[in-house]
Amino acid sequence: MSWTLINKGDHRALQLADRHYTRQKPGSNQFCRPRKNLVLLTEDEKALWVTWNGIRDDGWDAWECTLFRNEGNYLSSHLIVLALGITRHLWGEPPAEGIITYVGEHLRGGCFHAAGFRKVGMSKSGRLLLQLPPDRFPPAMEPAEGGLFRHEIIIA
Repeated sequence: MSWTLINKGDHRALQLADRHYTRQKPGSNQFCRPRKNLVLLTEDEKALWVTWNGIRDDGWDAWECTLFRNEGNYLSSHLIVLALGITRHLWGEPPAEGIITYVGEHLRGGCFHAAGFRKVGMSKSGRLLLQLPPDRFPPAMEPAEGGLFRHEIIIA
């Protein structure tokens, strides 16, 4: 399994983003917030990850996972840990409060919990607020030959 760094307008990513429950304007050519975004797509094009770094109005000194979708056979928690390692490699040490994400109550955040995130609150719209502090981040993950971030994952 490998993650590939892609552009935030990549048409393959747009298809996955359009099927995500948070997508506000399916069919539009952008799915990322303004500022700095790290967008990863799995080699089989069945999982998408976006880390965002911008000016926050909620007081958090943290990156944010703004989108994660997995339609493939790889365990979501493993994909999350690998994406975090890639983010750390490309962006350096995480900010003071690590990374956060908001997860729909209907999902309960199980894959994020398995990856080390903990519930720290709720959003105004009723989504779970999850956080992974910097001391729980995986190590930086460097790309293999060809620029792909490869890692062996055994599917049980």
